[in-house]
Amino acid sequence: MALHFPDDCRYADSHETVKPEGELMRIGLSAFAVEQLGDIVFVELPEVGAAIRAGEGFGSVESVKAVEDLLAPISGLVEARNDAVLASPEELQNDPYGEGWLLLVRPSDPSEAEALMDAAAYGAKVQA
Repeated sequence: MALHFPDDCRYADSHETVKPEGELMRIGLSAFAVEQLGDIVFVELPEVGAAIRAGEGFGSVESVKAVEDLLAPISGLVEARNDAVLASPEELQNDPYGEGWLLLVRPSDPSEAEALMDAAAYGAKVQA
């Protein structure tokens, strides 16, 4: 399967994605990371209202292969979390850029997202 990296997302070295949604930012996991993990069986996310800090862990994804920490690509306050992914972790595999989103965050510094890789740079990094 050819991996797809949407142009409207920014990408962290740790494979989290950020997509602007008005004043908020939608955080997810890239299709590359999801493919590398394999069958995802459990997702742990912070509660609504929690503060996350760029570069620090905010949850985890467990697959049949491994448990991987999720690292915040930006800092901010969690406005919403995707309870559908918590209930059915396979949603993350089925649609990582759509229904498989993880958090909606109100960024404390929107310029942090601009410092992340664009789709072309991320695609070149993971497909090298």
